[in-house]
Amino acid sequence: MTVQQPIAVIGGGSFGTAIANLLAENGQAVHLWMRDPEQAEAIRSNRENPRYLKGVRILDGVQPTSDLPATLAACELVFVALPSSALRQALQPVCEALTGKMLVSTTKGIEAQSFKLMSQILEEIAPDARIGVLSGPNLAREVAEHALTASVIASEDEALCRKVQETLHGRTFRVYASRDRFGVELGGALKNVYAIMSGMAAALGMGENTKSMLITRALAEMTRFAVNLGANPMTFLGLAGVGDLIVTCSSPKSRNYQVGHALGEGLSLENAVGRIGEVAEGVNTIKVLKAKADELQVYMPLVTGLHAILFEGRTLEQVIEALMSGEPKTDVDFISASGF
Repeated sequence: MTVQQPIAVIGGGSFGTAIANLLAENGQAVHLWMRDPEQAEAIRSNRENPRYLKGVRILDGVQPTSDLPATLAACELVFVALPSSALRQALQPVCEALTGKMLVSTTKGIEAQSFKLMSQILEEIAPDARIGVLSGPNLAREVAEHALTASVIASEDEALCRKVQETLHGRTFRVYASRDRFGVELGGALKNVYAIMSGMAAALGMGENTKSMLITRALAEMTRFAVNLGANPMTFLGLAGVGDLIVTCSSPKSRNYQVGHALGEGLSLENAVGRIGEVAEGVNTIKVLKAKADELQVYMPLVTGLHAILFEGRTLEQVIEALMSGEPKTDVDFISASGF
């Protein structure tokens, strides 16, 4: 009888833990790697990750570990759920062990120095690996608590897509496939920025019309930017675009929304980030996104405005006032930017 090969999840944060549990529920043996041996031992002993998913039982099929080389040696399919700032540092030393592996990035961020997406960093570290991206409206706690959820696996490697669908498909989690890896991944990174602004708007008691305006203008803005870089505009009308944008900009469970809400309550950026105790990728993304938009001369008033709030002392009211007076008259203008 063929012994089932385990699946690796690299990163013991909220989403990594949720994905590991989901795989175990589907009958997969899972090696959940985290840097901290004490955290791994605590999960092994108590079957809970109290720092990131308090109250959610970690299934017996999930084996916590802090031995990365052993984890990679045992597994062919590897889900990478590390913060964008830690991915290269964690995986570069074990790059040879990644050769030929199926690496699926779940991290929605952009590397500050290079403006590279996580799958591009994986390609750089492990050029012979098979690369995919998992993205969509996937709040970790809801995934862990079995809320009906859909996601997108994006890769030009159809066998990889099928493998991810087979392992993750379950009674509450559905996975669709896409070939537009770049667009899917860029959508996941960009929407975090707008979630911060939406959280601020909620904290300041702005109306539903305002929230809707911010989300729809964010969709136009992020798509305009992505098309300028070569993404397929239709990708942004799917789960990894508008789907992820809606949930991240409207849910108090979103880390980036929480940061924005704390800012709207008057906390400093440092204290707002410290309050949630996890990485909010939108904070890391805003500076590099503003610089890239300026370099490419892509019109992004919300990004410019949020940058002004976080780093230049402006208020959300001032930014919205500028938006109301300076937006172009066309509504959906991102398709024309690509020449279609």
